[in-house]
Amino acid sequence: MKVIVTGAAGFVGSNNVLALNTGGERDVIAVDNLSRAEKFHNLVDAELSDYIDKQEFLDLVRRRALPKPDVVFHQGACSDTMESDGRYMMENNYRYSVELFRWCQDLRVPFVYASSGSVYGLGPVFKEGREHEHPLNVYGYSKFLFDQFVRRALSGLQAPVIGLRYFNVYGPRESHKGRMASVAFHHVLQFKAEGAVKLFEGSHGYANGDQRRDFIHVDDVIATNLHFWDHPASGIYNVGTGRAQAFNDVARAVVNTIRAEEGRPALSLEQLVAAGEIRYVSFPEALRGKYQAYTQADRSSLDQAGMTAPFRTVEVGTAEYVRWLLAQGR
Repeated sequence: MKVIVTGAAGFVGSNNVLALNTGGERDVIAVDNLSRAEKFHNLVDAELSDYIDKQEFLDLVRRRALPKPDVVFHQGACSDTMESDGRYMMENNYRYSVELFRWCQDLRVPFVYASSGSVYGLGPVFKEGREHEHPLNVYGYSKFLFDQFVRRALSGLQAPVIGLRYFNVYGPRESHKGRMASVAFHHVLQFKAEGAVKLFEGSHGYANGDQRRDFIHVDDVIATNLHFWDHPASGIYNVGTGRAQAFNDVARAVVNTIRAEEGRPALSLEQLVAAGEIRYVSFPEALRGKYQAYTQADRSSLDQAGMTAPFRTVEVGTAEYVRWLLAQGR
């Protein structure tokens, strides 16, 4: 089979490619932009049949000059929620997606694409419905607008289209994301450099470090992508655990996993705070009104589509990830 993965050298994209390889797929075409060349590391252990630069790929799509693939996993996007260039964001995330959608429909090719839980803004309801969608930044808006485009097209599709709203994804192969990498990644770097993890003091009605998000391991995201290739059901779906867990839970899992690797016993949250290994810092004024202090995916649509397998808890997934990072020399 021929499979195309856009954003293939990125975080979710590279994990998507490797999962395909594990399942026996070798005819995988990777599409990305390697102007930031360090991302190539994410594909060194992958098996690819070809690599195409994202702009060249778009040109080929527009000219209908590519052979028909069996499926397209569209993971490519600018995911920087602090990006202020709205023109670039809309061209890169929205318009590019529209072009790929139309190409896939013309060829009758299944199209599985990455949306985002950021479309819900501050919530408080995180269920797939226009009335709940209020993005806070142009990144979230670019994802929101393409979802609306897809919704309008659902009744006349020629091939399956599945939009997956990823919540707070963490896991291997995200180091190139810099400031946009997961909190678990940054906690590991902090603890190794300073001997402590820093969390925000209380805000939004939450106690110190008790702000909550739906943290999902990248392997669970990829399992969902592959589920919809095997069981296509057109629509837009949340991809989260359905559990809101505190930043304290992430920090405790990070520190205790490192402690275990160093031969030290696990400690409770209170003990870690007392030992100075978890510290609280003032909530930044610049984030007030722009910060998701709580997210929790409504999984009902996902469950109805047959993706009912439980996803990793923060404690289990973070421990797996920290051990992977330490094995990489982080």
